[in-house]
Amino acid sequence: MAELRVVTVTDRPDLIPTVADWLWHEFWRADGYTPEQTLEAVTLAGRPGAMPQCFVLLQDGQPIGTASFTAEDLDERPDLTPWLAGVYMVPTHRRQGHVASLIAAVEAASRSASIPTLWLYTNTAERIYARAGWQVVETVERRNKRPVTLMRRDLA
Repeated sequence: MAELRVVTVTDRPDLIPTVADWLWHEFWRADGYTPEQTLEAVTLAGRPGAMPQCFVLLQDGQPIGTASFTAEDLDERPDLTPWLAGVYMVPTHRRQGHVASLIAAVEAASRSASIPTLWLYTNTAERIYARAGWQVVETVERRNKRPVTLMRRDLA
């Protein structure tokens, strides 16, 4: 059986370039960020402290996914904080339930910070999050982008 373990980029800064590459290709490039800006953001998540935190899922020591605990994520809803953001799983490891470990790590970080509610938005994975206890709040119309589903998780 494969060993799964969640670490932070604070503990494993050698993973920062891999995570930045994943996030840039999957999300940030479409939003106009450069690879260098993405690397800088992930590097900030490697600093000790409450937020942002970047988690990496390892399978037998190899990185296979990431998720972040961050103060901001959806420009259209600056009133909401904090966020489960940047959830990415290497394509060959999708649909195996591994993302639950990353969701749990971010939820645990929120609980540790005494924050009772987390937010996320998605346009593809609503069912995954619903199975993990997240509730749909609304559909958010994004500026010059397709709408997304806003979800929340009450942790108290």
